[in-house]
Amino acid sequence: MTNRDGTSERHAVVVGGGIAGAAAALRLADAGLRVTLLENRPRLGGLAFSFRRGELTVDNGQHVYLRCCTAYRWFLDRVGGAGLAPIQPRLDVPVLDVAHPEGPRLGRLRRTALPVPLHLAASLAGYPHLSLAERAAVGRAAFALKGLDPADPALDGIDFATWLRRHGQSPRAVEALWDLVGVATLNATAPNASMALAAMVFKTGLLSDPGAADIGWARVPLGELHDTLARKALDTAGVRTELRTRVSRVTRADDGRWNVTAGTGRLTADAVVLAVPQREAHALLPEGALDEPDLLLGIGTAPILNMHVVYDRTVLRRPFFAALGSPVQWVFDRTDASGLSDGGPAGPGGERRAGQYLALSQSAAQDEIDTPVSVLRERYLPELERLLPATRGAKVRDFFVTRERTATFAPAPGVGRLRPAARTNAPGLFLAGSWTATGWPATMEGAVRSGLSAACAALAALGRRHEHPLEEAA
Repeated sequence: MTNRDGTSERHAVVVGGGIAGAAAALRLADAGLRVTLLENRPRLGGLAFSFRRGELTVDNGQHVYLRCCTAYRWFLDRVGGAGLAPIQPRLDVPVLDVAHPEGPRLGRLRRTALPVPLHLAASLAGYPHLSLAERAAVGRAAFALKGLDPADPALDGIDFATWLRRHGQSPRAVEALWDLVGVATLNATAPNASMALAAMVFKTGLLSDPGAADIGWARVPLGELHDTLARKALDTAGVRTELRTRVSRVTRADDGRWNVTAGTGRLTADAVVLAVPQREAHALLPEGALDEPDLLLGIGTAPILNMHVVYDRTVLRRPFFAALGSPVQWVFDRTDASGLSDGGPAGPGGERRAGQYLALSQSAAQDEIDTPVSVLRERYLPELERLLPATRGAKVRDFFVTRERTATFAPAPGVGRLRPAARTNAPGLFLAGSWTATGWPATMEGAVRSGLSAACAALAALGRRHEHPLEEAA
């Protein structure tokens, strides 16, 4: 087939319909390629999806992004969902410590409009969860961190905790600040996190631009963004999307093109993007595609546990908070996003609700990922009563758990040398996924970046003129 300009129409196949695969398919289609997207699941969205439970639409886990996540923001714009996942005007994170000797104490991590690093100075100076000496030490460590290059391979070889100790950080400072942010973004505690990835997170999120760490999150179910709207954008772009389609083999034909065996059929493509988890990619790679393909098997995974609690009344007056002195990490109000039906008692603002739905997001959950629901209920409901006194008289209408055992790749020291680039040794074959060498941890931002990198590498290999969409935005 040929295009209107007389050039031959090229066909690209994207294997995997997560955020990385959808981003790659959209970019390839926008550049004029004929694109087929193959996904084994009955939906798009990968590990950021929604499902129905009675009257609720439940996200499998709480996902947030930051203002500095320019690739994910491009994705939201591209699928028409930016207005459904707004960003707070300025970073403001309530942090509640229930183990303080003088009783529960609320602190806030928030910024001003001052330039970096003064934008956080007032917040740090008044942060009640650290002593004056600890706050001063945090400032010195932040100054040292700002001078690091996250791409330095030497940083990937050490863990974040070692670096923090060398820079005078107390165990309390690690708990109340560094791990408060790091566990949520890296899905690992400081001893288990690559210093390179930690430096990237803190330098980009907190020390690059005053508004970089402002938090955004979906006010609708994730499935509306990553499945419904993404599918509509793909359809509009001309992408052929096939769900419930498992790819079993990818081979190179004698003419240099690619054969993709999917289900009982076979597709022929000029370029293939494997946007699947690392072990699936390893199984599909043809011989010689990577110099050391078994390195992919060394990229571990890390779990995230989410507990969902529906109360018969409003017990939380803010959209989210983080906790200290408790096994609870982060708590989010998902009442409106879940579609919890109206009809309950009137709240203080006159709103009528059938109750309130809270989601507890527990990262680095290796110790609890297989814990029975009954045990988690006995452990965490009393903790919510400690954190939120209003729960003590409330009835629990529902308590359930979602588990993502392979939620992210494990950001362990040394992982950087295991992560492959988008381009492989096999002409026309490319890799995408947050586990590839994006420089970012396993986030929605990293997933989109990987998809865009793979698509741009494919376009370059096919001789198509193109610009990276993030460069276009700039």
